[in-house]
Amino acid sequence: MRLPEEPDLPPQIYIVPMIDVIFALLTFFIMSTLFLTRSQGLPVNLPSAATAEAQKSTQATVTIDQGGKLALNRKPIQLNSLENQVQGIKGKNRQILVIIDADRRVSHGQVITVMDRLRSIPGVRLAIGTQPP
Repeated sequence: MRLPEEPDLPPQIYIVPMIDVIFALLTFFIMSTLFLTRSQGLPVNLPSAATAEAQKSTQATVTIDQGGKLALNRKPIQLNSLENQVQGIKGKNRQILVIIDADRRVSHGQVITVMDRLRSIPGVRLAIGTQPP
């Protein structure tokens, strides 16, 4: 006795599981790119400027908070050791861009003091951090 043969079914591609995998990968890549932004400054209220330009090669960020405390790349620092720390970050590079993120309530004199210390280092370019209006 012979068993009746089952008819050959054409191959099928189930698209629903494939769509689930694609959306899972898409979600992973979107979430991972959100963490790629690099923030080196501390949260301060930056002054706004309509003519501000974005800088491409940020190497170091000096932050002066509302109380006048200094931080270099988010690490607290004293004014006396600022030059040595920036020299260490600069290393053998010919130039380094240092962005000064000063709170809008910090006195002008303190910002000038920090700028003066940084300008004494050869190869340092300075920029002032602002936010769009």
